[in-house]
Amino acid sequence: MNTKQASEVIQNGGIVAFPTETVYGLGADAWNPTAILKVFEAKGRPSDNPLIVHVNSENDIHDFAMDIPDKAHLLIEEFWPGPLTLVLKKRPEVLDAVTAGLETVALRMPDHKIARELIQLTGPLVAPSANHSGKPSPTRAEHVIEDFGDELLVIDGKATKIGLESTVVDLTDTVPSILRPGAVSRKQIEEVLGGF
Repeated sequence: MNTKQASEVIQNGGIVAFPTETVYGLGADAWNPTAILKVFEAKGRPSDNPLIVHVNSENDIHDFAMDIPDKAHLLIEEFWPGPLTLVLKKRPEVLDAVTAGLETVALRMPDHKIARELIQLTGPLVAPSANHSGKPSPTRAEHVIEDFGDELLVIDGKATKIGLESTVVDLTDTVPSILRPGAVSRKQIEEVLGGF
């Protein structure tokens, strides 16, 4: 399957597994509540576990987040596209299914040609790791197929470059906090922000 075929599936409310530089993601239209529900059902993911929205440009974040602090722009300049997810104050129109009803939204710009092409064709995507909840995150298309069989369409982008989830940083308080350690280290973030 190529990105054009995958984009048609997503635009029709379906879900597709695709590679990012971290792990394979399970993508659905970030504005389609029915498609997002399919992601939760396919993964067996609890509905109180928010999803990361994957975007294709810094401009896209303004559709999802508001009151964006200067720290966010500093980190975006240094680490996007790349394995850093920023948690920001969400706009009211962002779907509760994406945020698990929280007042925040998680955003990331992946650093992978296929992922970026797909998002360019479809618009922003929610994309948790393409595995059943509790299983290891997939770093190859074969891992996704082993987990889901033929029930899921997969774009094969070979092995992922990093193989570790993105670092998640919450910027909604005065002092940033790391919610999930990942490919970008605390030290790297502190160097950009001058500590925190």
